[in-house]
Amino acid sequence: MPEAKESLPYRVLARKYRPVDFTTLVGQEAMVRTLRNAIATGRIAHAFMLTGVRGVGKTTTARIIARALNCIGKDGKGGPTVDPCGVCAHCVAITEDRDVDVIEMDAASRTGVADARELIEGVRYRPVSARYKVYIIDEVHMLSTAAFNALLKTLEEPPPHVKFVFATTEIRKVPVTVLSRCQRFDLKRVPQEALVDWFGKIAEREKVEISPEALALVARAADGSVRDGLSMLDQAIAHGAGVVDAAQVRDMLGLADRSRVLELFEKAMRGDAPAVVGLLGEMHDAGADPVVILQDLLETTHWVTRLKVTPEAGATSADSERTQGLAMAQKLSMAALTRAWALLMKGLDETLRAPSPARAAEMALIRLCYAADLPSPSDALKQLQSGGSAPAAGGAPAPRGGGGGGGAAARLATSQPASAIAPQPAPAAADLPNPRTFTEVVALFESKREARLVNALMHHVHEVRCEPGVIEFRPEKIAPADLASRLSDLLGKWTGKRWLASVSNAEGKPTLAQQKAAKADDLRANAEANPLVQAILKTFPGAKLEAVRRKGEDASLLAGLQGALDEEPLGEEYPADDDIPESEY
Repeated sequence: MPEAKESLPYRVLARKYRPVDFTTLVGQEAMVRTLRNAIATGRIAHAFMLTGVRGVGKTTTARIIARALNCIGKDGKGGPTVDPCGVCAHCVAITEDRDVDVIEMDAASRTGVADARELIEGVRYRPVSARYKVYIIDEVHMLSTAAFNALLKTLEEPPPHVKFVFATTEIRKVPVTVLSRCQRFDLKRVPQEALVDWFGKIAEREKVEISPEALALVARAADGSVRDGLSMLDQAIAHGAGVVDAAQVRDMLGLADRSRVLELFEKAMRGDAPAVVGLLGEMHDAGADPVVILQDLLETTHWVTRLKVTPEAGATSADSERTQGLAMAQKLSMAALTRAWALLMKGLDETLRAPSPARAAEMALIRLCYAADLPSPSDALKQLQSGGSAPAAGGAPAPRGGGGGGGAAARLATSQPASAIAPQPAPAAADLPNPRTFTEVVALFESKREARLVNALMHHVHEVRCEPGVIEFRPEKIAPADLASRLSDLLGKWTGKRWLASVSNAEGKPTLAQQKAAKADDLRANAEANPLVQAILKTFPGAKLEAVRRKGEDASLLAGLQGALDEEPLGEEYPADDDIPESEY
């Protein structure tokens, strides 16, 4: 009996259907057109830089370029061509990764200057059999700075038989000195429609039944990456055993049903918190990932916003979805949609970092429900100024079943009389402060919570003259340079009168802090001379007198300051500069 033929190992779709020429490269028509014209006219660059997201065909394009440059045609007499024959010795060898003149290097594992020197040494030698020696360096941004510097001279003036093709996903990490020596091609994300068409053709070749909706889900999840999409398609085929529908793909990828996402978005924007919590729980129990649900809601928010701006943007959607989306776009205001986008973005970030993504997503959606009907700041201000209540943005009703964000604000506004929210008249002149002494001026600044200025006035200002409307003082070097102007502005603002603050060279009085210390020393000396205090200190060895206060001393600033001048100690309201918290500045 003849021996059974050994079966070949299975090749995943991403490798089996890897493009071998520019005609099978998906979604990169602009780059192909540029290369076609360059090769046709003989204007072939010595170095190419291919950049783009993962899976769009950077390394594949590099290999196709190597084949195009080294192809000799079926008759062995051809030159560089954008349509390599695929049958000559060089085309076959490059396709099978065994051509000695096409050197692939992974910069992620060979990052050092020694690897760059080894490459430079090989550049000097002519190719063994091919037309060009092609160096393909993948993830070139991983090279060290020294390695890049070692390559610069060779990259600028390579021998005529050498071509470089670099590929990277992080173009910003490549030095500009390298970029300026290369011809750059930005490989774009493959459009969803092109991915659906390409995956459908592959499914036909693999004799797999797959629904159009399932293809659309795979293409949308691929996010412009052909390789990612083929990997997911391979998994879906294995998951469905040759028959793939949308439900299986959603289950495999943890996606939520599109119709249920639209329903969830509509309920959230209506403020129906109980319904949103229930529907979110059902979707989570069915296997939907909370992160993916929020991402789908973000996509829905963007889609509805686009429909509001340009209604024709939904032409590619299903008729039922487009009708539903247009209806929501008509009802919702732009302010409500942009607020929903901001809240969902914040909720997504919290969900990604939360120990329990399901609970974080639920809290994010509840927050969205209660904020969905809040008015915009301008609308709220107009309503408050007119004495009315602020309406809900977009005409949405107040959230049901658990109170409501905007509804609660409206109830609060309407429960108060108009006089409570109407602008209050300016205070009468008799109600304004009118400090007469330097101590009262400092007390006024304290009442206004100007801690930094109070500290300067207490510790670094010597009073020369002070009367209503005029302050003359000698500042120390550490005092703020703009102290005089700030005193004039703030006192005029608070008192409703014009104040003139000026700097003097006169000696002036001691600072309030010095006066306080002197009075405190006098009080301490008097207290220590008291026979009762002396008896206590003698009875309790080691005891010391910490502070001296008069009975019934007023703790207010003005009383404390006045007390300093009336032989009473100040409290500890004004610490030195180093003791003032940073927040007080």
